[in-house]
Amino acid sequence: MKETAEAYLGKKIKDVVVTVPAYFNNAQRQATKDAGVIAGLNVARIINEPTAATIAYGLDKKGGEKNILVFDLGGGTFDVTVLTIENGVFKVLSTNGDTHLGGEDFDHRIMDYIIKLIKKKHQKDISKDNKALGKLQRECERAKRALSSQHQVRVEIETLFDGVDFSEPLTRARFEDLNNDLFRKTMGPVKKAMDDAGLQKSQIDEIVLVGGSTRIPKVQQLLKDFFEGKEPNKGVNPDEAVAYGAAVLGGFLSGKGGEPKKKKHKAEARERKPSVYTRPPYTGEKKRRTTRNATAKEDDGAVKWVGRKGKRPEM
Repeated sequence: MKETAEAYLGKKIKDVVVTVPAYFNNAQRQATKDAGVIAGLNVARIINEPTAATIAYGLDKKGGEKNILVFDLGGGTFDVTVLTIENGVFKVLSTNGDTHLGGEDFDHRIMDYIIKLIKKKHQKDISKDNKALGKLQRECERAKRALSSQHQVRVEIETLFDGVDFSEPLTRARFEDLNNDLFRKTMGPVKKAMDDAGLQKSQIDEIVLVGGSTRIPKVQQLLKDFFEGKEPNKGVNPDEAVAYGAAVLGGFLSGKGGEPKKKKHKAEARERKPSVYTRPPYTGEKKRRTTRNATAKEDDGAVKWVGRKGKRPEM
């Protein structure tokens, strides 16, 4: 990432703002900061991902106290955070989620469907053919993405197995049916986060979407129905919301190219050695992805964010 940013900007990068999940404890925040140091960077701030997303949506600019629910459904994990903003202060009220739920699970449901279809039509079991599975996984992910804006796509793969070209239509309705239980499963953590925050549905002022899987129309509809017709905020690319918010904060800290302020921040972490996790390839079996950690009671409970005056840049 450092090299990519330097190549794009044409200059060296020294200072960074790093985002972490809201449920990260002190040790994990410290490990994250240490990873930045190892990469040759000065970690000017560590902030919660939901806070960064909220900044990206410009909700910190709106006056008065606001209750915000951040719905983060990515490729591998799902997180829900309820937070408040008042006078530039962000306070996390609750977090919940599912480390076994994300876009890859939706891909695998399509894959399982296609594998069964091939077995029925061609009497061929490709579930152990790694080369065929790799091709199928890429095509199923493409089809899933396309179904967020189209009602039907074709799953097409040249020479999928034994020289056979595969082509089969896939409708949005079929995709939703294959994943219906997983989509509905996202509402459980939403309810739990709301209960833990002690808020009623009517008390949520904004619903923020983060993560590419929030583009799925059925997911958006379930969330809208849960909040009795309240529309989720779709003003920012959900894939980029967290990074965009971190960039906005980074720009504020640096001013006009100056050094970031060195003042300690509640979201900053102390040093500890980092750990790295890599995901194994798809095998058809469900594997644990990460270990969820409880939020430390006094860790990163609130973070002050003060922006400069003037209009926000266009998205």
